[in-house]
Amino acid sequence: MIKIVKTTVKDAFLLSKLSVETFLPAHGHAASKEIIYNYIANNFNEENFVKELSNPNYQYHLIYYKNEIAGFSKVIFNTENENLEHKNVTKMERLYLKKEFYNLKLGKELMDFNIKLCKENKQSGVWLYVWVENHKAINFYKKVGFTQAATYNFPLTKTETRPNYVLYLEF
Repeated sequence: MIKIVKTTVKDAFLLSKLSVETFLPAHGHAASKEIIYNYIANNFNEENFVKELSNPNYQYHLIYYKNEIAGFSKVIFNTENENLEHKNVTKMERLYLKKEFYNLKLGKELMDFNIKLCKENKQSGVWLYVWVENHKAINFYKKVGFTQAATYNFPLTKTETRPNYVLYLEF
């Protein structure tokens, strides 16, 4: 059984832990351990989640599989990208699953849920960044219908970046 639930400020600590657990397998090898752990400390702390969950444009959702948390997503409504001419678009900033839940089509379930959510909120499309080396994610997004719109240097630190694609799905 699959269930998708919107999070609240009460879930900030859970999201912090889940973010680390799901980020490391996907990106832990993208830079030195020091850089990765500094990125995690700066971006996945409970305080950041409380702040974001207090903003109505930010929405996090947990996906459950057989009553166990399998992963989560984060979207930010009305977030334009300088590489896109479109207005009223959503940034999908996170869509992560725990490793043991890969290959169960849960990512597709969560993606479909978020696309429907964006449409219900009068968005004209959704965009995201994806690391150029994350071929599994790139293939997943392209199967959903995303196309490459641009490239972007994703900042890991003040001085270090990683190349990303900007992908876009128009509704």
